[in-house]
Amino acid sequence: MTSFSTFINLFEERLKENKFPKNPKTLYTAAEHILSIGGKRIRPVCVLMANELFGEILEDAFQAALAIELFHNFSLIHDDMMDKAPLRRGKPTVHELYGNDVALLAGDVMLVKAYEALAQTHQSFLPELMKLFNNTAQQVCEGQQLDMDFENRDDVDMEEYEMMITQKTSVLLGCSLQMGAIIGGAGKGNQEHLYAFGKNLGIAFQVQDDYLDAFGNPQKVGKQIGGDILANKKTFLLIRALQTAAPHQKQRLDELLKERSENKVDEMLNIFKDCKVEEWAMEAKEKFYQKALFHLEEVAVLSSSKEELLKLAAFLMHREN
Repeated sequence: MTSFSTFINLFEERLKENKFPKNPKTLYTAAEHILSIGGKRIRPVCVLMANELFGEILEDAFQAALAIELFHNFSLIHDDMMDKAPLRRGKPTVHELYGNDVALLAGDVMLVKAYEALAQTHQSFLPELMKLFNNTAQQVCEGQQLDMDFENRDDVDMEEYEMMITQKTSVLLGCSLQMGAIIGGAGKGNQEHLYAFGKNLGIAFQVQDDYLDAFGNPQKVGKQIGGDILANKKTFLLIRALQTAAPHQKQRLDELLKERSENKVDEMLNIFKDCKVEEWAMEAKEKFYQKALFHLEEVAVLSSSKEELLKLAAFLMHREN
């Protein structure tokens, strides 16, 4: 099996070959910006890895991988605008550099280019790929809307939050793996297991992300601890705390969500610790991680062929940033 790092290099070379037009310069410079600031490229590489599980990597897989990465970055541009985020991966966001109007158009043109790349796949794959891609794109938009709706609600439960995370984040990872499986010629059963592997891995990844924001090492995480708390974001940790807190703790949590006090992060983290949210988060992450591994185990190929996907899953679960 090809290593994840090798696949990243192969994909990066292909990404560099995908040139945007030169004019209008402002539009395409803005689109290039978000691609140039990097990222782990997990989703496009998953397309390639899933294809390789079932046979030789086809050119179609690179086109599908490009479509996935362009779509992902389109969603990031728009998410950053909605969140009014000044930074992405430590660099200024597109709307910070070029303004909201240009950022909106840059995201739109990346979505168009994503469909253009997907349309380059062989006609024997295209209908199935397009159906999966369209369904996933719709779910991502629905998840983003739910995320914004939750900002104005104080009654979000764990089931609702998990559904939102699944749509906003996890389905794209599942889609990436299933697209690679389709191109590799996998049967429906194998496709569904790979999709479930990606979906559950994505939820576990989000639990870890929420955990690191609250309890991570700031030197390793590379950002201020408690950013989600300061932004009053609904997270796995906050919802768990609200579910399990004693009446006086819940009252204080409600108050803190309305405050901007200097001690807000410390106070909320202390309540999290009293409610044993840290231990619960580790158990929840492990639960989804094990679900993911179960579905990968069920994929009917040689165990040795799955080693790189297992390494990727372990890396995502044990990351510290």
